[in-house]
Amino acid sequence: MRDFSRDHDWLSINTATLRKQHGGEVPLDRIVDQCAAHGIRAISPWRDQVAAVGIDRLAAQLKAHGIGLSGYCRGGFFPAPDAAGLRAALDDNRRAIDEAKMLDAACLVLVVGALPGALAGQAAYKDIARARAEVHDGIAASLEYARKVGMPLAIEPLHPMQAADRACVNTLEQALDICDALDPQKSGALGVALDVYHVWWDPKLRAQIARAGRERLLAFHVCDWLTPTRDLLNDRGMMGDGVIEIPKIRGWVEDAGYAGVSEVEIFSSADWWQRSGEETLAACIERHRSAV
Repeated sequence: MRDFSRDHDWLSINTATLRKQHGGEVPLDRIVDQCAAHGIRAISPWRDQVAAVGIDRLAAQLKAHGIGLSGYCRGGFFPAPDAAGLRAALDDNRRAIDEAKMLDAACLVLVVGALPGALAGQAAYKDIARARAEVHDGIAASLEYARKVGMPLAIEPLHPMQAADRACVNTLEQALDICDALDPQKSGALGVALDVYHVWWDPKLRAQIARAGRERLLAFHVCDWLTPTRDLLNDRGMMGDGVIEIPKIRGWVEDAGYAGVSEVEIFSSADWWQRSGEETLAACIERHRSAV
């Protein structure tokens, strides 16, 4: 396993980690400058943040700082109650693919969606099998375009607590089944984004990581699971503060052939989003060396 203790060359920052500082929203251009000042050489931004500053402006800023994209957040949310909604989802994913390509991202991360309307509190239907079928078909259609432009798609399985509203793909095994069905040749066009927060509990995790192999492991996200947790969505912990055996999982991932960055993605309303960006980045660097 690689030694991260001496530097942070293999650290990436998902910009959700810094999007709020001292409790307030921070623009992406400022976040990029903060990362550059701390020697961070990879980030993964969110589409709404990019739209707010302008994609051309961001591309120029990243080039000036020598910062690349470990991923782009996010595509997905394929299920819809009707044909018009399904078409709109595919159109939006095509735009996401184009944006990721413009920024030269390593992959477009897919949070695939679940019961449409559930996030707003009113699901349009309750048939999760239908949602999973629509996810399959949506990825298949998006993959056809993504292949043409050369943008890998990374399915991110989410913890079962989010099966109703954010992602009906909840295990690495499910995600890999989709990959094998749509990309049996393991071309590199379709793989997975493995976030330890969502998969650490899975008794099949080690075997499925080995199954994924280098061709399918497109992104590796780290944070920690706090006990007790105050909020299942927005109370992620800094690495080393919770119960996830992060180094063990990284060892499995590297044994399977992954040699990319570890991307810190922390949603933390009550803790890290109340601190300065400088304090959070310093903690990310230290914990990447000691707890990842």
